Amino acid sequence: MAYDLVIFDNDGVLVDSEPLSNRVLAEYLTELGHPTTIEDSYREFMGCAAHRIHDVIAERYDGATLPEGFDELFHGRVFDAFGAELTAVRGAEALLKELQRRAVPYCLASSAHHAWIRTALDVTGLRGHFAEERIFSAQDVGVGKPAPDLFLHAARTLGVDPSRCLVLEDSPNGVLAARAAGMDVYGYTALTDPAKLTAAGATGLIADLAEVPALLG
Repeated sequence: MAYDLVIFDNDGVLVDSEPLSNRVLAEYLTELGHPTTIEDSYREFMGCAAHRIHDVIAERYDGATLPEGFDELFHGRVFDAFGAELTAVRGAEALLKELQRRAVPYCLASSAHHAWIRTALDVTGLRGHFAEERIFSAQDVGVGKPAPDLFLHAARTLGVDPSRCLVLEDSPNGVLAARAAGMDVYGYTALTDPAKLTAAGATGLIADLAEVPALLG
C-alpha cells in the first residue's frame, strides 16, 4: 500500500549506534559493580528509554540505585564514542534522499533523549535531512517504547492517521510500540534476530534499507 508517513527509529536504523552505546553501557555498569556484558545490554536495553536502565538495576540488585548524574555521565561517554566512531547505517542517506525525491513525508521517533538524537545525526551528517519539527523523542511524551505514545504523538502532530504510517524499527520493543499504535512496521534485521521481530508482530522484515522504496507503493 502507499503510506502517508514513514517513521524512522534512529539508533540502529539510521545511525549505527547500538554497538557503541551498548558497549559503553555494559562497561559503565560493570565499573559500578553491576556486571553486564554487551549481550546483556542488547537484551535488556535495546530500543528502551533511559529509565529502563535504572529499573533493571533496581530489579536485579534488590532496589540498588545508580549514582546521581548517571544519565549525564553515560551520555557523555556515549557522545565521546560517537565522535570517534559513529557512522550512518549503510543506505540511510540514500533512502532519505529517495524519499525526498518522491515527496514521501517522513520523520524520526526515538526513545532516546533529544540531545542524543541530535548528536548522532550531527556526527553522521544526517541532521540536514530532518526538519526540527520532524524529530520526536520519548521525552516529548514521558514514556518510551514499547508504549505506543511516541508513535501516536508523531502521527498526530503531523496530521497522519496511524493506519497510514510505515515504521522502520530494529528492536522488538519498537515493533511492539508500532503495532500497539495501529501502524505497519518492518523490522530491520541487521542486529536483531528476525524471529524476535516477527514474534513482536512485525508486518514484514528487511535486511537492507535499499528494500524500503519497494514497500511504498
